[in-house]
Amino acid sequence: MKLWMVLLFMIFGLTLNAQDISVNGVNYVIDNDKILKDGVDVTNTLAEHEKTAIFSAFNERLAKIKEAKKAEKNLEKAEKDQKKAEKRQKKAEKALKQKEKAQSNFEKAGEKYNSALKKYEKLNSKGKLSPEDEKKWLDKIEKLKENQAKAEIKLKRS
Repeated sequence: MKLWMVLLFMIFGLTLNAQDISVNGVNYVIDNDKILKDGVDVTNTLAEHEKTAIFSAFNERLAKIKEAKKAEKNLEKAEKDQKKAEKRQKKAEKALKQKEKAQSNFEKAGEKYNSALKKYEKLNSKGKLSPEDEKKWLDKIEKLKENQAKAEIKLKRS
């Protein structure tokens, strides 16, 4: 952000002074095709090689300004691209985290179902379940099976 502000002020400063040219220690101001020195038109009094030097210095400064603007646009584009890449990265990380969570939930649901089923079979084989307890265990196992199916569906979606 600081770099961005520095570039902005630098370009602003260059554009304000774009018409002021210093050649051989003398300051000139370019106004259209006129060369002014201290507010006086000196275009006709200068030698041709001096005019050429002044205008070429002016054109070089304009080229630098255009180059700075282009660099600024490239910097803006790079910042936008970086933000987009960061956004995509965060989205991918979030999707991966959701998939891992769904996988974990599926595994836990499967373990709970298998554990409850084994415990029910063990108690049932020993004959320690009353008809009411057996109904409660079957209801519990059915709910755990449904939970496992829901977890599997969520896993497949993610």
